[in-house]
Amino acid sequence: MQRFPLSPAAALLAVVLFFASSAARAGEGHDHGEAPAAAAGPALPRFTASSELFELVGVLQGTQLTLYLDHADSNAPVKNAKLELEFGPRKLTPKPHGDGEFTLTLDAEPQPGALAVMATVTTASDSDLLAGELDIHEAAHAEEAHVHSAKEWAIWTGSALAALIAVGLLARRLIGARALRTGAAA
Repeated sequence: MQRFPLSPAAALLAVVLFFASSAARAGEGHDHGEAPAAAAGPALPRFTASSELFELVGVLQGTQLTLYLDHADSNAPVKNAKLELEFGPRKLTPKPHGDGEFTLTLDAEPQPGALAVMATVTTASDSDLLAGELDIHEAAHAEEAHVHSAKEWAIWTGSALAALIAVGLLARRLIGARALRTGAAA
């Protein structure tokens, strides 16, 4: 069986082409399809309060507080309920906005920290008191995505080429040593 050994230069060229093609990236104006949607930012502050009868979830967006009231056993929206809210030191009455949904506009956006929330729920057949806590954190700055500079790419490419040259030289030396052991001319 005749073997056609791959020369070190050809092997090096094949490896370099392989790595160069995998490192190719789309430049400006060359789109490779839709990018996955990124999160717009941190989650909105929210609180939960529950009892054996009801579950209340409040979502704060700026000065707008949206409240969702459900039955605890079925998770179905509570119809025709009246809701009174103690939000920190103030007593407020949210406006119904559909079955089990209420909205409330605050005078000012709450300051960061923990804020006690007490809700009184009244329906035709039941009445209950729910307690929760809204924990508002200061907006954290999201880390920007790291973009590799041309210098970083050059360092990685140079390191890869140096490693490939070392592998090629080692392969050449091993091939030469094998040829000497078998008695063939190098």
